[in-house]
Order: sequence, then structure tokens, then C-alpha cells
Amino acid sequence: MEAKLEKILNNFDKLKFQFDLIQWFLNEQRILPWRQDKDPYKIWVSEIMLQQTRVETVIPYFTNFIEKFPSPESLAKAEEEHVLKAWEGLGYYSRARNLQSAVKEVVAEYGGKVPDNVEELSKLKGVGPYTQGAILSIAYNIPEPAVDGNVMRVLSRILLIKDDIAKVSTRKLFENVVREIISVDQPSEFNQSLMELGALVCTPKSPSCLLCPVQNHCRAFSEGIQHELPYKTTKKKVKEVFITALILKNKAGEILVQKRPNEGLLANLWELPNHELQLDSMHGESEQIQRFMKEKYNLDVTVGDHFMNLKHEFSHLVWKIDVYPAYTDGALPKADNSQFVSRDELSKLPFPVSYKKIISEIQW
Repeated sequence: MEAKLEKILNNFDKLKFQFDLIQWFLNEQRILPWRQDKDPYKIWVSEIMLQQTRVETVIPYFTNFIEKFPSPESLAKAEEEHVLKAWEGLGYYSRARNLQSAVKEVVAEYGGKVPDNVEELSKLKGVGPYTQGAILSIAYNIPEPAVDGNVMRVLSRILLIKDDIAKVSTRKLFENVVREIISVDQPSEFNQSLMELGALVCTPKSPSCLLCPVQNHCRAFSEGIQHELPYKTTKKKVKEVFITALILKNKAGEILVQKRPNEGLLANLWELPNHELQLDSMHGESEQIQRFMKEKYNLDVTVGDHFMNLKHEFSHLVWKIDVYPAYTDGALPKADNSQFVSRDELSKLPFPVSYKKIISEIQW
């Protein structure tokens, strides 16, 4: 690894690179709510939200979340359902659960102060190398690398690194690269400037090389291969799951909802009753869902005409959901994870994005 690092950084003017990059950032950085101060808790929340999610999407969620849970103590004592409701629509809900779990530990073990060292931060649930590096460098000005896909893309081009960024070993390589080139005096600005450059200039498909403040340092640009980097192996084809969902109303006009299991995909979120469609079944879609509702809920339901369909993509699978209105005059057996709810009650429950879209189209 040392020999490879030495080869990568040979003839690279890291001091001039630091200066050019940081000066650009200080002049051009976006005004973002988590940059208003260096509160480690707020930086932590923002970095968790920003995983797999665009900045523009995160801003209103972050603002709302901090208003509801302004301190580690307030988040630690909150009901999980309230936390999930504040996260509703952001997706990857395990992030919210892990964040609350880790914050509870911070409150219990460290008096509410977010740790300022790798040893303690790395033990917290959901805090990986990138998040701990972001917290330590941005909040505490400690020169720790914060390497995500954005940073690997930027540095793969600047330093002409052709290793496959899908590999764990490559992330380790980039972390070691950053340790060598990070500004010891301004680690917060350095890490944020790399992130900002990747977001605004050194973008995935159409990098704005002519506007780049560190173009003179970029080896990929000098060779005209910036569009070919970073190198990443393609993902496996995702699985498609066909689902039938019901907007099932009872005589009181209430709608049936069910709570997902407390582990696994979208844990503890609410959804409409649904059933995976068996494409090879001799029974049609309506009949399959009627049989399912009878078996699971002991309800006889009348299914109406097709209401809508939508697609929801996860990293490993795609839901293709057909939605139907339905009616029952039966009573729901007593259960903890399913209930008929009114319109007001429905609005207080946290739903995945797909079901939130369906509910927004319901005509009451």
C-alpha cells in the first residue's frame, strides 16, 4: 500500500492543491443549514440524511427534524414513530432508527456530547468511516478522511486512480490518499471542499472541467479521460416484485393499515394491506387479493376498478404496485399490527414513500 501511495502522489503538489481547492470553497460554497455552526449533532444528522439522498431533498427534512429534535437529549427520548414520521419520504429508514439508537448511547454514555475520537465514534450504531470522518473533521477540525462516492470520483480523476471503487480495498486506498493530502490546518474546509467540488463541478456524467478550480492538478483532464473515471463494476440486475395493494374502507369510511415487522426492509413503518402477485397463478389479481384478505384478516372484500399503479425502486429490488379500492362491512379481528384508521389518524402515521403517494391520491 505504501509503495502504491507513493506512486500515486509522486509529483503531486498537495499544498498548492489544498490552497486552490479551499479558496474556491470559501468563495463559492452553498449556504446550507448544517453549515450555520459546527454543532457535531447537527452535522451528524445532516450526514446521515445525505447518504443516498440529494442536498435539495435533505434541506427541508433537516430543518424540520432539528426543529422537532434540536438536541441529542430530545431525539433520545422521542417515540420512534415520531422520529420515523419526521423521516417519512427520505427513505432508507434504518438510517433514522440507527441514528436514534446511537444518539441514545451518546446521551447515556457521554452525557449528550458527541464523541470527538475515532475509537468512541466507531462503536456507535450506523456510524461508519465516512460519517465519523465527517463529524471529526467538520465539527472538531481533526484531520480525518471522509471518503464517500463523491470524494472517490473527484480524486480518481485528479490523481488518475483506476481502481474499482466498488471494492472495499479501493475505499481504504482513497482514505489513505486523503490522510496524505488533507490540510492539517483546515481539515474541515478541505473535506467539505472535496464534497462540494463533487456536487457542483466534478459531477458523475458531465463534469464542468473548464470551471474547475483544480483543473491544473487533474491528471485525468490532462489526458482527456475524465469521463471514463471512476471505474466501477456494474451492479447485478435487481429483482422485480409485483404487488397488489388495497385502499380498503369499512362502513365508517375508515381505511385499513398494517404495520411492517420491526426488523428488515422498512421496519416499523405503516402500509396499506398488500400481497405479492403470483404471476403463474390460475387466479386473477382481484381473486388473489380477495383470498389473501380472507386468509390474513378473515375479511370478505369487494374489489373495485383499478385505481393507480406505481414503481418504487430500492437498491436491490423494485416494487411494481397495482392499487385497487375495496370495501368491506366485516369487523377486523383484534391485532396489534393492523387497524382501521380515520383520515386524521392516517396523517399521523409514518409510511414509506410509495404508500405515501397512494394515500395522497385517495378521494375522501
